[in-house]
Amino acid sequence: MIQALDTNILLISPPFTQLNTPYPASPYLKGFLGSKNIKSFQVDLGLEVILKIFSKGGLREIFDLVDNIDDDLSENGCRIISLKEKYIHAIDHVISFLQGNNDMLAHSICSETFLPKASRFDQTDDLDWSFGNMGIRDRARHLATLFLEDISDFIVENIDPHFGFSRYAERLSSSAFYFDSIYHELNEDNSLIVQFQLDILKRYLENEQPSLLALTVPFPGNLFAALKCGEFAKKNYPNIKVCLGGGYANTELRSISDPRIFEYVDFITLDDGEIPLYNIIEYIEGKRSADTLKRTFITKNGEVIFIDNSEDKDISFRQSICPDYSNLKIDQYISVIEVTNPMHRLWSDGFWNKLTMAHGCYWGRCTFCDTTLDYISRFEPATASTICDKMEKIMAVTGQSGFHFVDEAAPPALMIALAKEIIRRKLDVIWWTNVRFETSFTKDVCILLKRSGCIAVSGGLEVASNRILSLINKGVSIEKVALACKNFTQAGILTHAYLMYGFPTQTTQETIDSLEVVRQLFEQQIVHSGFWHQFALTVHSPVGKNPNRFQVQIKNPETNPFANNDLEHVDPTGAPHQKFSSGLKKSLFNFMHDVGFDLPLQDWFEFKVPNTSVPYNLISKALDGTSQGEPMPNSKLIWMENTPDARYYSRKKKGKSQEMCELTFYLSSETTRMNIKASLAPWLISLLERCSIGNKTNPTFKEVQEDFSRNNLGDFSVFWQSFTLKQLKLFGLLNI
Repeated sequence: MIQALDTNILLISPPFTQLNTPYPASPYLKGFLGSKNIKSFQVDLGLEVILKIFSKGGLREIFDLVDNIDDDLSENGCRIISLKEKYIHAIDHVISFLQGNNDMLAHSICSETFLPKASRFDQTDDLDWSFGNMGIRDRARHLATLFLEDISDFIVENIDPHFGFSRYAERLSSSAFYFDSIYHELNEDNSLIVQFQLDILKRYLENEQPSLLALTVPFPGNLFAALKCGEFAKKNYPNIKVCLGGGYANTELRSISDPRIFEYVDFITLDDGEIPLYNIIEYIEGKRSADTLKRTFITKNGEVIFIDNSEDKDISFRQSICPDYSNLKIDQYISVIEVTNPMHRLWSDGFWNKLTMAHGCYWGRCTFCDTTLDYISRFEPATASTICDKMEKIMAVTGQSGFHFVDEAAPPALMIALAKEIIRRKLDVIWWTNVRFETSFTKDVCILLKRSGCIAVSGGLEVASNRILSLINKGVSIEKVALACKNFTQAGILTHAYLMYGFPTQTTQETIDSLEVVRQLFEQQIVHSGFWHQFALTVHSPVGKNPNRFQVQIKNPETNPFANNDLEHVDPTGAPHQKFSSGLKKSLFNFMHDVGFDLPLQDWFEFKVPNTSVPYNLISKALDGTSQGEPMPNSKLIWMENTPDARYYSRKKKGKSQEMCELTFYLSSETTRMNIKASLAPWLISLLERCSIGNKTNPTFKEVQEDFSRNNLGDFSVFWQSFTLKQLKLFGLLNI
């Protein structure tokens, strides 16, 4: 039996993910390890490398290296190198400003002399239109972002072609059926950027003395950097074991057979990482044999072996284990504004605590999605109470009150329950998440979500064609999506639409019609931003599992030795999809900036396209005359405000006296009054008390209807349509 070790786990998020907030994998794992009393330390290596690059010392090393290179520089590169002292002087001030310090520097940044400017500043003509005269801080952050992007372009051109703010060597790892190109690049000399990364890693390895280095690889753009970390650890600290997991492994490496990757890591785990990681720790400590690991690849005699013999069950998502953000340098994250669109910027602007409402997807039927994999197929929601407990704990550590719920699609019922719980606890938070644009999001539901702090939602419209939506099995129609988006936007919630082109059998006409639908959605101002991506066929999707049903031909159906996710395919019945990429993206960029609505769709393309067959008023017609209709019997009535004060009085009219009641409502934004019959007042006040959002349970529509009748107050249907009730709805009575 191997001697037990003093286990310490070093959790690494390798370069690069986001500049403004940590990727959630390591906080989730650290929280789990803490619940098991296992010591761990986490590092956002991507952030630390960025802070090294974009510092006086880092820039000086970069410029000194370029000065020693004989290659001719581009005109843009020559400009930057000639202004290098200005870049070096400004860089620390700019980074501090983007970290939320020294707000008054915005005035200097917005001047014409503080920042040196290269090619990225060619796109600043419309800043007055974008920010107006009052948004000087946002304007400065956008200019500072362009300043960093100029430096990034210089690095890519002269130092490291693999560099990118939110990815590294992504091109190598995307759809890498074979390991050869990655392997070759790993054996090349380290670039200055990689050397920065390894110098920082060395410091943490020396300080923490871990027995296990755990690397999370959520995206292709993290793989190369992760393997560089593994290579460095195994070469210089052979006693440290190296484990790799995350979204990339979960989707791409499920059938890996090439053993060369195990020159850089000892273990590759699949799906939820907590129990596989825990079993590996037990193995390292000599408490478990290798053949009882969970969802883990290892090598044995030069052959890749997959082991899944552990009897330990995955942790329940309903458990109260909270992500642990300790060790992370919360105050050093950088908020940038790459795009001025208010919704689009959320991905890079502001620190967001990452949480998940539910494991998996409550819908889980979309034919383009990886519905056969655990992260989609196993739906397990948490409770609203558990989520709020986690929110309170995380805020206490990070000091930040913004939350991004990174669900595949947040369940509407749980969103409603969470909104109620947030309001009951009086949590001052803002949050956003990913949704399905479905009928559950009524006007009142969206008002409730907004009151709880929801500021934005993103959701898949996918292909804006009802025929293709049916093939996708999205469970929605264009008209239903439009209504949901209208309800969100009228409540003051921003909306983002994920858009897809090139789904199998999609015709040119359907592509152009989809663009027209998108145009109308933006023109009606019910969608604020979007993103087009071309359909990718994956081996784990229903289309990949049954290509004949979707009239798709797989080019190379055999299993590859390295990554197996994207499938090369031919769509013999569809349009030449790739041709549309530029026009779709160019038009969307303009729509997001509220321009180009009057241009013919033909103007966005350099080749002939058909006229749209979509009626010009499809979306406006879908939105006209819509209402919530008659409430469902089991829907709940919720009162969002305080109980009104009552003053009873008599009113004489035509010689007759009538007992009346004046109700005074002290709303958040105003004080308003309502006069009703005295006989109705006690019941109405009691109703509002029972409907109060502060109560754990609220009466159903049916219960209120029956109670009204029991009190002999008249015809309830007449009351429900009355001016009194319409006023109450305006004041804050919701039907959820």
